[in-house]
Amino acid sequence: MTWTPHATVAVIVEDEQERYLLVEEVSGGLVVFNQPAGHIEEDEAILDAVRRETLEETGWEVEPTHFLGLYTYKAPANGVTYYRFCYSARALQKVSDRLDDGILATHWLSFGDIAELGNQLRSPLVLRCIEDYRNGRRFPLDVIVDAET
Repeated sequence: MTWTPHATVAVIVEDEQERYLLVEEVSGGLVVFNQPAGHIEEDEAILDAVRRETLEETGWEVEPTHFLGLYTYKAPANGVTYYRFCYSARALQKVSDRLDDGILATHWLSFGDIAELGNQLRSPLVLRCIEDYRNGRRFPLDVIVDAET
């Protein structure tokens, strides 16, 4: 069997009221909550994936501000290993109400509200990434170097 890890991005977007942008989505037949997140496409720069996934899943244009870390997760439901490049971003403007298939709604939630979601979070990384962000974890965007295309 060939091991095929998945490269994904996730985006922490905080507003002025210290709420975080989350998506409510269907995954594996369950309704769950996640950061705007998704797979990096072939030949796509990682920061472009950050902008694209956030726009497609929430209708918000964002500008990445920091790299938070590379998180690994092996999903028990399917055994797939995910490499999650997590970024923070600043919300620029809401430009669309159209959301990707599978996305039910977007929400701005406080940290307490997110923590209370418990098993409704898509993975433990949702809360972990927000906790790291709240604890001041920040790296410059150029810590990840994309090959020039």
